[in-house]
Amino acid sequence: MFSSLTMGQYIPGESLLHRLDPRTKVVCVLVVGVAVLVALGWAGFVPAVLITIAAIALSGFSPRLIIRGLRPLWLILTVTFLLQLLLTPGEVLLELGPLHISWEGLEAGSQLFLRLGLLIFLASLLTQTTTPVSLTAGLESLLAPLTRVGVPAHELSMMMTIALSFIPTLMQEADILVKAQRSRGAGLAGGPAGWIKNMIPLLVPLFAGAMRRADDLAIAMEARCYRGGANRTRIRSLRFGPADYVSVAVCLAALAGTLVLR
Repeated sequence: MFSSLTMGQYIPGESLLHRLDPRTKVVCVLVVGVAVLVALGWAGFVPAVLITIAAIALSGFSPRLIIRGLRPLWLILTVTFLLQLLLTPGEVLLELGPLHISWEGLEAGSQLFLRLGLLIFLASLLTQTTTPVSLTAGLESLLAPLTRVGVPAHELSMMMTIALSFIPTLMQEADILVKAQRSRGAGLAGGPAGWIKNMIPLLVPLFAGAMRRADDLAIAMEARCYRGGANRTRIRSLRFGPADYVSVAVCLAALAGTLVLR
């Protein structure tokens, strides 16, 4: 299950979304993300949903591929939906013993499920269509004005990019650990209490492996005389094109539409 996660992985392609400037994609994700967060009512989600559908179409990826790649995250979305459904007071639609399902809970849970799902799709499309090097360059360029007040733009962008690139690595390692434990007869079943108990032997080697990989990465960077962003140049310069301006304008229009529909 963990090995199927595609968030944080770059998938090569020649689509329009792949060719956009990384700064454009970061800005568009932030703008549409704000639209998703401020949306009220079902009508408020329409602009963000349309933008997300258009982005998936322009990425050249199959929707089934994206949904299957985010399968491990559906558990989080489902639990969030159920918590909202069962804990939100209001007009009771169905009683299941001590549990009450209300219309307000159904609406709140559905909207929160949609909100988180859209944010996950947008973040996934950003990492799947942008190489780590390009993403680092884009983030550094966007954060460059903050260097005047002492913000380490290059270091921050590098840290965020490394963190994203480590997600699929950790998921693959977790999948290997789960299979290794099951091969030794240590299942992950037995109810919530048993599941939490059995997760401890999984988390310890997982964090130990993450620390080891981080140490190896630090040694490799030092061996290559890596010294941050000072006096560093790039092979490819970032340049905005007509498609970048159009993309930002469409995303800003979607945000404006969301605010109007509030």
